[in-house]
Amino acid sequence: MSSAKRKPPRDEEPVAQVPKTAWVAGALMIAGMVAAGLWFHPDAMRQRRTDRPPKPAPPAPITYFQLEPEARVFAQYAGSASCRDCHKEAYALWKTSNHGLAERLPDPARDREAFVPSRTFKHGTQSTEARERDGRFEIVADGLSNRAPLTVERVIGNDPLIQFLVPFPGGRWQTHEASFDPRKKEWFNVYGDEDRQPGEWGHWTGRGMNWNTMCAACHNTRLRKNYDEASDTYRTTMAEMSVGCEACHGPMKDHTDWQNAHKNQNKKDPTLKPLNRGQWLDTCAFCHSRRMDLTGDFKPGDRYLDHHSLIVVDETDIYHPDGQVRDENYEYTAFLGSKMSASGVLCMDCHNPHSMKTLLPGNLLCQRCHEGGHTNAPIIDPVKHSFHKVFNPFVDAAGQPVEVDLSATDFKNVKETGGQCVNCHMPQTVYMQRHWRHDHGFTVPDPLLTKQFGIPNACNRCHQKPEETVDWAIAYVDKWYGEKMNRPSRERTRWLARARQGEAAARDPLLRLMTAETNAYWRAVSANLLESWAHEPAVTAALLRQLADTNALVRGHVVQSLGRLAEQPSPAVEQALRAALADPVQSVRYHAAIALRAVLDPQSPVGRELLHTLDVNADQPVGQMQKGVYYLARKEPQRALAHFQKAAQWDAYSPGVRHELAIVHSLLGQTEEALKQMREAVRLAPREAEYHYKLALALNETGDVAGTVAALEEAVKLDPRHARAWYNLGLGRNAQGHTFPALEALARAETLEPSDPRIPYARATILAREKRYEEARVAAKKALGLNPHYREAQALLQALAAPPGP
Repeated sequence: MSSAKRKPPRDEEPVAQVPKTAWVAGALMIAGMVAAGLWFHPDAMRQRRTDRPPKPAPPAPITYFQLEPEARVFAQYAGSASCRDCHKEAYALWKTSNHGLAERLPDPARDREAFVPSRTFKHGTQSTEARERDGRFEIVADGLSNRAPLTVERVIGNDPLIQFLVPFPGGRWQTHEASFDPRKKEWFNVYGDEDRQPGEWGHWTGRGMNWNTMCAACHNTRLRKNYDEASDTYRTTMAEMSVGCEACHGPMKDHTDWQNAHKNQNKKDPTLKPLNRGQWLDTCAFCHSRRMDLTGDFKPGDRYLDHHSLIVVDETDIYHPDGQVRDENYEYTAFLGSKMSASGVLCMDCHNPHSMKTLLPGNLLCQRCHEGGHTNAPIIDPVKHSFHKVFNPFVDAAGQPVEVDLSATDFKNVKETGGQCVNCHMPQTVYMQRHWRHDHGFTVPDPLLTKQFGIPNACNRCHQKPEETVDWAIAYVDKWYGEKMNRPSRERTRWLARARQGEAAARDPLLRLMTAETNAYWRAVSANLLESWAHEPAVTAALLRQLADTNALVRGHVVQSLGRLAEQPSPAVEQALRAALADPVQSVRYHAAIALRAVLDPQSPVGRELLHTLDVNADQPVGQMQKGVYYLARKEPQRALAHFQKAAQWDAYSPGVRHELAIVHSLLGQTEEALKQMREAVRLAPREAEYHYKLALALNETGDVAGTVAALEEAVKLDPRHARAWYNLGLGRNAQGHTFPALEALARAETLEPSDPRIPYARATILAREKRYEEARVAAKKALGLNPHYREAQALLQALAAPPGP
């Protein structure tokens, strides 16, 4: 269980990825402006019809998702205890592992030390007491209307921390913020110095710490959440508590029945269906990834992308541009971007799947491959490679591995300095105040990227003396490795970082990465970041071609970027999105369905899949937002409003929810309420330029030109690359009679968005009114060059060709 943060959890799409909605159906006008005063929205731009549909891929079989009845599913499971007699060694390793103890009932032998003697500790403005009463473990804490004791009825986690579940109304279990460190024998708050208050989404009483949706699927075997939206209640069930054998091997009732019927016959079991290496990776990824849940019913052997939409490096700060984890992202995604993954390495090549421990300690694990044991792995001497000393008791004086009884080894005494491979290539980040986790991206420490983009490097994570600056680290790295540091990953990271900053120069390098990068993960990342330029004809055409990519992760993010154009698609884009509805992989179909949600038949197989996905996530604010966006696109604003209001009720401090509410109120003609919601969004996120921009739109609806201009000024101050804000600022300044500043703002917009014909057209109307006719003609011709069918520009040019009146 993660400590819920303002960032979305692993089974939830970020709000930034909720499909974007136009402010209002019609264009807005500032009072006094001519037709040039249309408010800009990127999806409304007309493209030149230069794109072409991709060549159709060979048809692949499609299996549309259908939820199997619960009773039939659970009847296929035998339980971990049935494995013990035949698989004694594996069972013993699993039983005491973090998987085996992922979730359990309270156990006096294990848990009494946390509650006896009773303890009270303060955190922020609150206090919590842990105690034992009448044989029950209790937690007394702020968060409810009174401080009634809450009985601990389940326990999750084992090492390095334990969390406790308390029952709540509606079939809920809440994960308490008060957690126990079994090593230090102390209580602590998983939020650290945060002082979360009741009513916040991330408070322990809120939905951000709800076990049913945030923890249960990955702490148990084959979970069914069973959320009922109408009553806002749960009936959560599972095949087995904790991460049992069948959580990884799949249902085994047929196997145990066959074995019991054929004891001592030495026959091959026909019920067994061994997983291949790709299926094993997908099974681990189910829990060890940050993702959106599409089905709520993954099982081993299934394809990961048939059940989840993976969160990758994008424009948010969830990941660093080089792929290092920043937020709590788990291991899988970073691993996909690594050279290890590209070389075919899987989790079980390094980890014992039953104990979860590494197969060998320290550098010995890495040297299995990097001393010649793998044809694709370079031979590495840790000392010569790292320029750091290595102390390793598992090798003799000659550097040769020696036999060690690992079960009798005290690993606390195994000390290695900077020459330990993982210290440089798998730096650790602490989550939940106690849980140190290795980054599985196997990145190369690069302090130059720290200096240029603020990306952390392993050198300065360890070396933190005042004199050990980033420049100090750069000097040593240059001295030791020289030109080796100018590796492709450095160049890739630079362009991804610049793309996240909105630099137009990043567009072409992203296009090259999307087509030429050998690692499919980075092709997907490039396709994802190209969404900002998807309206440009060259980018549209490249995205359409990339739909032929053999990797479903890439195709899914290509479709997601093309979805930006779905409100007014070219024939080629519409054809491509409709073709993606028949993709063999459900995550690709999901993104196509979202893009075409306004016209998708809800009773079609893909339509039913989409509605199921919306229902799966309906117990969280972001899920209600997704439903609101769906109904808004289908021109059902009242239904959309109900979902957005529910999201606001569940997460009162989310600016994204307020933004969506404002859009719906505007569509319903409720101008004052729209303005109220946008003011609240700006209050909650004062540094978000987009909210100031939308506040300007809301103010414009009330006729407040001065307020509109002030909000736009703030938007471009916060984000100088916000082309729409510059465009509208030009219109607003012109409405105030400030001609020169208006033209300056339009020039900035035109530089940032050179393919939008409405910007030079707006400039042409202002120039014409100022009787600067030649400049006006040039601007009007430029608008027509971008869109030859632009009727307003045609009319203006004809008017400018006529002799001026007296």
